[in-house]
Amino acid sequence: MAAQALGPGTTIVRRRAFFGLLDAGGWAWATLKAAFWFVAIIMLMGYLPDRALYATVQPTIDIGVSLQTFNKSLNVTPVNLCPASNETLPCPAPIGAVLPWQPNPPELGLPQARTDAAIVAAGLQTLLVGGSDGKAAQDSVFATVIRPDGNIDGWSAGPPLPAARAGAAAVFFSGSAYVVGGLDAGGAPTETVFVGTPDAATGKITTWAESTDLTLPAPRADAAVVVTGDGIFLVGGRDASGPVTSVWKAALNTKTGKLKGWAATGSLPAPRANAAAVLQGTHLFVYGGDDAGGPATAVLRGEIGTIGADPGMVTGWSTPTAEAAAQTNLPQARKGAMGFASNGVLYYAGGEGGAGELYWTIPDAEGNLDGWKSLAQSALPADLQLADAAPIVSGSHAFLIGGTAAGVATQGVARTSLSPPQPFFQLGLFYIVVPALGIGGEVGQQLSYLVAAGVATGNFVLLLLIGYAYNHKEQTKALFERIRDRRRAAA
Repeated sequence: MAAQALGPGTTIVRRRAFFGLLDAGGWAWATLKAAFWFVAIIMLMGYLPDRALYATVQPTIDIGVSLQTFNKSLNVTPVNLCPASNETLPCPAPIGAVLPWQPNPPELGLPQARTDAAIVAAGLQTLLVGGSDGKAAQDSVFATVIRPDGNIDGWSAGPPLPAARAGAAAVFFSGSAYVVGGLDAGGAPTETVFVGTPDAATGKITTWAESTDLTLPAPRADAAVVVTGDGIFLVGGRDASGPVTSVWKAALNTKTGKLKGWAATGSLPAPRANAAAVLQGTHLFVYGGDDAGGPATAVLRGEIGTIGADPGMVTGWSTPTAEAAAQTNLPQARKGAMGFASNGVLYYAGGEGGAGELYWTIPDAEGNLDGWKSLAQSALPADLQLADAAPIVSGSHAFLIGGTAAGVATQGVARTSLSPPQPFFQLGLFYIVVPALGIGGEVGQQLSYLVAAGVATGNFVLLLLIGYAYNHKEQTKALFERIRDRRRAAA
């Protein structure tokens, strides 16, 4: 009888990860690998070239996904570093906050003191129209150029108005500037509209003419003017008796390219003069100014119709509940405060009776206001406590021109930046913000395309090499072994 050559040995226990879900030949493992390579290809061919492009032209870039992408309240950033240009603002600066206000150097002050003037960007120039020297209305027009970096040229004399006006409204629409209503030299509201058209060769207005087609239905001063896609609104104002509720619209004649006469639409629910009026989407906001009893806090919101018999007209005004009014209305009533808007944010600054506070709010898509915010750093400083100045927004900067300080008309100009830089370094929960090249102009744009194309091409070659290695495992393994042996021999 032959002897047994080998013993029975031991039983080998096969270990199966996650109860066999990740077996090498199973569907779960195949799905996991497919998902990994799907994400890897998107990252290599989409995300990384995109980041490379923006890293060329932007001062900072985000790497990863911030939780605020899904919920704005999830701001998990334990480390924030902001540029020194933000001065004393919190880091990061709240959305809507502005940098501390700066006064102009003496050489950039107005040639003469002005308050209650109108301001309009017309052609290549910005014009300060009319206003009062503190005693009576003037017919003077001062002109300057506001540069993209927020600097302005010295003021020069522009074409005077046909008659003195203070408290007029001014707007640029369809290629012409309009100066609407205002007080005459005797202090009475007027019904005139002056029109100036920039010269085609120089881009400057050289003369004004009264438009008989646009004569107001009744005298108005201290009204607000709002531009729409098909015309302009004249909101509120005052007549000889005080603040009024009228809202008029001058629609564009598409055949002639000029404005038609005025038509009444949707009177205000309460009188308002010296107010700010801003159109956001289909919502017309009217805030600040004076009602029949003096400075007002109530914010009025009108609805602009988009369909029906009269599209583009005011269809009605909403009245907030007592609870909603607490966050919708202005925190304080100010005489002579200045209102303006930029990038969907409503601002309300200065005026008499306060400490120069600047308030802002951001309407949502339905036109609701989630309260007015303020920062001590964004308030007008003690030497710029202005009222009745002419506000204008140009690019990322806002200006207050002239006005009164301590009741005296001034020649000053105040400037702020509406775009505090975001942190140049942020460490979040799932993302990081790092400095980038920030190359501007056409050069930066062209370089960004080349950089993105280079990164995409390099990643594509990398994917080809990875694919070749997976499909030639033995050759790849042998190659790495040869490289390893050569390194050992060299050592």
